[in-house]
Amino acid sequence: MATEQLKGRLLVATPLLREPVFARTVIAMLEHDDDNGSVGVVLNRPVELPIDEVVPRVADLVATPATLFDGGPVSPTTAIALGLAAAGADPDGWTYVVPPLVTVDLDHDPALLATTLRAVRIFAGYAGWSPGQLDSEIEEGSWYVVDALPLDPFGADPVRLWSDVLRRQGWPLAAVAVCPIDPGMN
Repeated sequence: MATEQLKGRLLVATPLLREPVFARTVIAMLEHDDDNGSVGVVLNRPVELPIDEVVPRVADLVATPATLFDGGPVSPTTAIALGLAAAGADPDGWTYVVPPLVTVDLDHDPALLATTLRAVRIFAGYAGWSPGQLDSEIEEGSWYVVDALPLDPFGADPVRLWSDVLRRQGWPLAAVAVCPIDPGMN
C-alpha cells in the first residue's frame, strides 16, 4: 500500500541521492498508484534546445525559458506537456493532475489551448517507478516529499528550483538547501 498520496506533490532528491540521473532533482508527481506504479517529470533540467525547434505549434504558450526539459530517463523520445490552467477554465485539450496543474495534449488546437492555459512546459521523457519501488526509495531516504506550489513547474529559473523548494520548507529541510553537492566536503 502507498505510504501516502503523491500525485500533485514534489519529490526533492536528498543529498544522499548522488546518482547523476536524479541528483539534485525536483520531480512533479503525475501518478502514484499501488497497482500501476508512479510517474513524474523532472522540473529542473532544461535542455539547450529551443521549444520552437521541437514543437513549434505551441511555442507561444511555453513558459520562459522556452526550451525543452529533460523529464527523466524513461522514454526520452516521449513528450509530456504540463500546463497551468486558468481559474475556472473547462478542460479542453488537457486533463487535471491536481488543479491547476494539468497534462496537455500537444495535438490539440493551440489557439484553443491558449484560451484556457496560463503556461506550458514540455518534457522529453519521464521518471517512472514500478509498484512499491518509489515508496521504498522514500523510506530509504532518497527523496523528500513536499507540497508543490502552482508555479513550481513553470519558473523562469528552473536550475534554482531544488534549493528554492527546500528553502521554503522551514527547519530542518531549509538547511539542506545550502548543502554542498558532496556533503562530505561540508
